[in-house]
Parts: sequence; structure tokens; C-alpha cells
Amino acid sequence: MDVFPDFEGLSGIGDLREVVGGLLTFVLVIAVLMLIVCAIIWAVSSANGNHAAATKARTGVLVAVGAAALAGGGVAWMNWLIGIGEQL
Repeated sequence: MDVFPDFEGLSGIGDLREVVGGLLTFVLVIAVLMLIVCAIIWAVSSANGNHAAATKARTGVLVAVGAAALAGGGVAWMNWLIGIGEQL
């Protein structure tokens, strides 16, 4: 007995996939830009001895990496769940 999600059961599921794909792209682009900007600020503020700004920029780097990991990991997790559902 094969159990799998019926993605065609809902009207507009194709549009939903396009919207989710666009949002994922948007999140990943913003995360990479945030990572670049925060890394530059972290380097400059550390070199100039501004430890408060360096700490905030380091936090920004960690948030950007976490956001990118969650966005990318969400797709892998959903595909894994769909694969498990097909095996039931």
C-alpha cells in the first residue's frame, strides 16, 4: 500500500510552490547579504577597537548563518518527511 501526499488535490498548489520557492530565494539572498555586511563590520570594528560594534556584528553573522541553515534545512526536512510518508 503506497501512501503519498496528493499535491494535485488542492487547487492552486502550483502557485503555492512558486510562492514558497520565491520566498526561499529571497530569504537566502538576504541572509547572504547580511552575512557579508556583518562580517565586514565585524572586521572593521575589531580592527578599530570598537568591541560593542564587533559584538553586535558577530551576533548578526550568527543570525545570518542560522537563517540560511534553517531555510535550507527546511526544504531537506520536508523532502525527508515526504519520503517517509511514501514508505508507510
